[in-house]
Amino acid sequence: MYEPIRGKSVHSPAGDQASFPHRSREEELDIQLAGHLAALLAVTDELRSLSPDEAAGDLDEAAAELSRHIARLRRGNAPARSAVVRAIHEPALSALHVRAHALAGRALVVAASRADTTVAILAARRMEAHAAQAEGAGAVGHSDHVAAGHSAASADGPALAAA
Repeated sequence: MYEPIRGKSVHSPAGDQASFPHRSREEELDIQLAGHLAALLAVTDELRSLSPDEAAGDLDEAAAELSRHIARLRRGNAPARSAVVRAIHEPALSALHVRAHALAGRALVVAASRADTTVAILAARRMEAHAAQAEGAGAVGHSDHVAAGHSAASADGPALAAA
């Protein structure tokens, strides 16, 4: 009644499965975490270029630590750095802190997923620092979000440090 199938199905993969590049879950998380940290580094560099000299020390230290972790996750490849200098208004500076807070939160989630306590602690510290700066600059409508993120980071902090 039916003719038997003589060739391979069009739905079967072409070629050998070993010819496809496969990455482990750890490698995928490394790539994702490095991306989040690189984005946070870019915002940190932008904030550094716009900050007064007395606030620059904390941002310089954070940028150096972020760079070290990015290079480690990328197996020695240093991240690209920018030196952006432009006029900015206070609300835009506050928006940068809000963005940095969100990026640090994403990095914290991925770091916790891959059980990288060092990066999780770094991300939680950056969240706290940017939340304080955003609240100090008077980010409109952001205080509830910052407070919720801050309490979540504080609640996870001891658990991550114990891990």
